[in-house]
Amino acid sequence: MIKIICVGKIKEKYIKDAINEYEKRLSKYTKLEIIEVEDYDNQNIEITLSKECESIKKYINPKDYIITLEIEGNMLSSVEFAKKIDNIFNNYSNITFIIGGSHGLHDDIKNMSNYKLSFSKLTFPHQLFRVILLEQIYRVFKINNNESYHK
Repeated sequence: MIKIICVGKIKEKYIKDAINEYEKRLSKYTKLEIIEVEDYDNQNIEITLSKECESIKKYINPKDYIITLEIEGNMLSSVEFAKKIDNIFNNYSNITFIIGGSHGLHDDIKNMSNYKLSFSKLTFPHQLFRVILLEQIYRVFKINNNESYHK
């Protein structure tokens, strides 16, 4: 099973539609759970990160393999990402991805991570990034099942 914990809710219909499409595609390969936690808009970044951290921790299962999405994380090609996910599933039944809010992730969450992953040095809106992550997870399953998918 794949769980994605995200800070913030999706408001835009076109992004919801894209997420729904990838949820439907992924249902052929794995159980998927997307959990949205509240994004806090506090002037103090530390307070914001701390509140988001507490919300995220409620949904983390310590038995899961935890991948945090961080700009400072490791960058992989799609094929390398597919191999990584395949290897993880050899030892864990669940993978939890964590997408932070506009200020990133609290250090406590980063320290719980088994693997820090970056898709780019660029900064993406976290709503849009959810679609990017789902697309890459879908691509992983296509690669690992030797199925064709556009490049």
